[in-house]
Amino acid sequence: MTTAAESVARIPVFVDVDTGVDDAMALAYLLASDDAQIVGIASTGGNVPMEQVCVNNLGLLELCGAPDIPVSAGAPQPLVIPLRTAEDTHGPSGLGYAELPATERRLTDHDAAAAWVQAAHDHPGELVALACGPLTNLALALRLEPALPRLLRRLVIMGGAFGYKGNTTPVSEWNIAVDPEAAAEVFAGWGAAWGLDTPSHLPIVLGLNLTERVAMTPTGLARLAAAAGSPTVTMSVLDSRGTRSDAANPVIRVLEDAMRFYFEFHYDQGEGYLAHVHDPLAAAVALEPDLVRTAAATVDVELTGTLTRGMTVADWTGIWGRGPNALIGVDVDPAVFFERFTDRVGRYARGLV
Repeated sequence: MTTAAESVARIPVFVDVDTGVDDAMALAYLLASDDAQIVGIASTGGNVPMEQVCVNNLGLLELCGAPDIPVSAGAPQPLVIPLRTAEDTHGPSGLGYAELPATERRLTDHDAAAAWVQAAHDHPGELVALACGPLTNLALALRLEPALPRLLRRLVIMGGAFGYKGNTTPVSEWNIAVDPEAAAEVFAGWGAAWGLDTPSHLPIVLGLNLTERVAMTPTGLARLAAAAGSPTVTMSVLDSRGTRSDAANPVIRVLEDAMRFYFEFHYDQGEGYLAHVHDPLAAAVALEPDLVRTAAATVDVELTGTLTRGMTVADWTGIWGRGPNALIGVDVDPAVFFERFTDRVGRYARGLV
C-alpha cells in the first residue's frame, strides 16, 4: 500500500494524447511508474477523431483498473484547417486489432484546454506535462492562461523533425502537420514566457530525428510479455495478418494486438517488421529527462511554404536574434529506454492479474 509520504513524492503528470498505438503504450508506461501520478488526460484528435480518442483513453484506464483519472474532451478540429486522421497507421479505432473493455467512466464537464489550466494551477511549479499529439489543446490553453509555461515544472513535446525527413510530408512530422498553427502558437508562447537566461524551463522537444531511433521489435514485445509473467509466441512477419495475441494477461494481450497492426504498417512502408515507439520515449523523458541529451534552439513552424508547410525549423546559432524556446532531443540510448519500459510495464501488468 502507498503511504501518504510516498504519495506526496510522486510527480503529478498531465498528459495530452491522440491515442493511437504508441500513445497507449505511453499511458501504460506512466500508469506503471511508481514515481508518477497522472492527474489528468486531455484527448486530442489526430491519429483518430477526438471522440474516439476519448473512448480509447477511458477504455485503457478501465483495462488497467486505474483510479478515476479525469479525462477531458478536446477541440474536435485543429485551429484553422480540417482534421486529418491516420487510421491506416493505427487502425479504425486507433488501437490496431485490440479490443478494450466497456466502461462506465465518464468525461469531465470541462474541456481539455480548461483541464490544462486547472492542472497547472492545482500543481504550480510541480506539474510535468506531456504532449504526444497535435498541439491544439495546448495552444487553446495558452490562450486561456498565457502564464502557463511559468506554472509548469516541465513540458515534453513529441513532435517535429530536426535535420531529418518527415513522416507526413517530406519535411513535416505528423503531430505538427495536423495542426501547424497550434504548434506555432505553442513555440511562440514559450518564447514569450521565457528569456535567454532560463533554459531549464524550455520544453523538451523529441522529434523524429530522435524517436525513430527507438524501435520496438517482436523480440522486444516478447520480452515484455515474459516480464509480465504471460509469455507468448513471438510475432513474425510470416504470421497471417491480424493474428491475435494468445497472452493470458489482458494488458499484454491489448498491447500485442495493437502493436501487430503497427508492425504491419511499418513493414508495408518498407521500414521492417518493427514499430517506432515515439510516445513511450516521450513519457519516459517526462519523468527522467536525463534519458536524452538535448541542445537549445529557437524553433518555429513554417505555415505558408508550398512545399514546406508544417516543417519545424530550428535556429541553432541565433541567426534570428531570438532566444531559445526549446531543448531539442539529439541523442538517446534505446537500450536503456527499453530496459526501463520492459521492467515497469511488465511488472505493472503482472500485478493487475
